[in-house]
Amino acid sequence: MSLGISYNKPGRALGVGLAMLLGSVAAPTFAEEPTLSEEAFESSKQLYFEQCAGCHGVLRKGATGKNLEPHWKKTAADGTVTEGGTLQLGQERLEKIIAWGTEGGMNNFSDIMTEQEIKDMATYIMMEPPKPPEMSLEQMMATRKVYVEEEDYPTEPLHGRNWENFFVVIERDVGKVAVIDGDTKEVLTHIPTGYAVHVLKASEHHSLTEPEHPGRFWYTMGRDGKMTKIDLWQTPDKMLVSEVKIAYDARDVAVSGDGKYVIGGGYWPPHFAIVDAKTMEPVKVVSTRGVNVDGEYVEEARVAAIYTTPNEPTWIVAVKELGQLWQVDYTDLDNLRIDKIDSAKFLHDGFFDPTGRYFQIAANASNKMVVVDTETHKLEAMIDTAALPHPGPGANWVDPNCGPVAGTTHLGVGTVTVWGNDPENRPDDAWKVCYEVETDGPGLFVRTHPNSDYIWADQTKHPEPEVQQSVQVISKETGEIVKTIQITEDEGSAAVHFEFNADGTEVWVSKWNLSDSKEPNGQIVIFDAKTLEEIGRIDGLYAPTGKFNVYNRSNHVT
Repeated sequence: MSLGISYNKPGRALGVGLAMLLGSVAAPTFAEEPTLSEEAFESSKQLYFEQCAGCHGVLRKGATGKNLEPHWKKTAADGTVTEGGTLQLGQERLEKIIAWGTEGGMNNFSDIMTEQEIKDMATYIMMEPPKPPEMSLEQMMATRKVYVEEEDYPTEPLHGRNWENFFVVIERDVGKVAVIDGDTKEVLTHIPTGYAVHVLKASEHHSLTEPEHPGRFWYTMGRDGKMTKIDLWQTPDKMLVSEVKIAYDARDVAVSGDGKYVIGGGYWPPHFAIVDAKTMEPVKVVSTRGVNVDGEYVEEARVAAIYTTPNEPTWIVAVKELGQLWQVDYTDLDNLRIDKIDSAKFLHDGFFDPTGRYFQIAANASNKMVVVDTETHKLEAMIDTAALPHPGPGANWVDPNCGPVAGTTHLGVGTVTVWGNDPENRPDDAWKVCYEVETDGPGLFVRTHPNSDYIWADQTKHPEPEVQQSVQVISKETGEIVKTIQITEDEGSAAVHFEFNADGTEVWVSKWNLSDSKEPNGQIVIFDAKTLEEIGRIDGLYAPTGKFNVYNRSNHVT
């Protein structure tokens, strides 16, 4: 799973991968076992970055995933001391956990890592974690590349296609994004981006200061911290127009409501960077290290998610380990105003209610959905859910009993939790659980469309292949599962993520080819949103995961 990049020696220019920057070239020496050869250590370090750091942290202190430090000690309020760590678990047990996964939400890696890689990884996480370096604005600026000059941007689409029904699709493990024509189902191009893009965001319609041509420009964030700018008006060969690195490990990106700035959030270094949306020049970096909601200082306080508030000149920045949502006003970058809103740990993915006022986000470890009022910049509510909520882009719809509601899947259990989210018209139902749906397994994503009668939920985190490969469809009217659909039976593949086309008549589901993700064996499976019957497949994709329809995303359709 290596990115194929050699490691930099101390004092040389910084490279592009986080794993290459986690320490010096040679593996650290240890007085006693466990040990690895230098080659195995470097390979495991790279693989840990690619597959493990997102949930467990670069420093392995844990978040959505468990603490993976060799030894840890915790002291409770009553003075009780508990100890643990990977050394206590031991080589054999760690290998089994990595290979088989857990019912608590960790998928099996037997289809992703070789037996030797699993063995080396078990040893690696019993060794002390190396600490990566920082990144300055100057270092960010040095990574900037321009492929199409701003003065050469077209004044109208050059391809004659219905670009507002394009789908931008993450091709995870090859570091690319595919652009697909939603009308013709043609794959127009595979755009090189950062490694394992986590999220793409477009310029969006905004109630205060709308950008020009919402949905035209898209910005990706790779897990290697590379931010790329895509222009959907260009011919397919020129859609990548510029790029810049803002971190070594990152997850999310968002565009200001006026379209002037892009913000990228780092996992490491733990900071966010504000970039000129036109030129892709970094203009400001802000550290997110700080004191969490428990009063403890956190060095690895990562930016999990960033969103543009539809009705305010602000971004919401979710600082995962702090349990805080930072509402950042971008109208005066020289005097940056940040309102820090305490909530719960560990913050992850979220979405807005239909009005755009209330932001709903998962606090995984606390088993809660957190709600922030972006008009008052204050915590609105916290809703108890099942284990490890994970809504992804989320879903809003109208329930016959509770009125307007929203829902989430969970990493830890096969459950969709549904709550009311209309405090103005349904105050008695707002921010209270309306009902829960028991599914066959834990999942990553739930999605619907205003024109659809159904909610779709995946089950990607279940360790059993048959469940991983199935999605479940829930009726909005009854709250019951009306159909279970097997997306694939191919060994090493799973079903993940949903997106509707612009008018809501089609549902697109990814067949994610985990075991051979660098081969074009992935597919998008398309369903009639009314009959729930399969109507087509798009072939030739590399590990397709997230899909983003231009019209839906730029118009806040959830």
